[in-house]
Amino acid sequence: MSSPETEPGENLTAVAPQLRTLRRRASLTLEAAARAAGLSPAHLSRLETGQRQPSLPMLLALARIYGTTVSELLGETVADRDAIVRASEMEPTRAGGWTYWQAGAPARGMQALRVHVPYGTQGDIVRVHPGEEWLYVITGRLLLRLGDAAHVLGPGDSAHFDSLTPHRLAAADQDGTDLLFVHTLLQSPTATLCLGPTPGETP
Repeated sequence: MSSPETEPGENLTAVAPQLRTLRRRASLTLEAAARAAGLSPAHLSRLETGQRQPSLPMLLALARIYGTTVSELLGETVADRDAIVRASEMEPTRAGGWTYWQAGAPARGMQALRVHVPYGTQGDIVRVHPGEEWLYVITGRLLLRLGDAAHVLGPGDSAHFDSLTPHRLAAADQDGTDLLFVHTLLQSPTATLCLGPTPGETP
């Protein structure tokens, strides 16, 4: 009996070309992607050429590595997603005292957020993770620590940095601060590392 990885499925016909396209979009070589997924390069190459079909757990792993969704790996249309995000469609999400509004489309290589940082929250959490971050201060003042350097950013100031640099964000004013925040999605199985009392929170 064939394994699930070798049985063709009606929903998997578009997987092969998508796998190669999304790997290249993630700027990963065949060898690097295979290593991250726990596969041999030859096995991943056979998946990309349609000689083998991936199992669902394998699709989940590859989607995480490529910073995308299983739906996109399966070739489900994403080209018709709306490029415009209306303010009325932005639903707030709260985590760790911060409030987030999704400001970008899903299934992209970057995530864009509007963020409110209240005073006195998460200032003692240091974050380290793969990728890049860009932020722009809308209102209030932001305390930003990058490595050993401390910065105070006011309205109109921005910062763009490598997320592997240990960084910490906090509001400098009692009224908090509002930011535009853009970061690259993790294209690595390495989870976000937070060094503080409440690890695992975003951003």
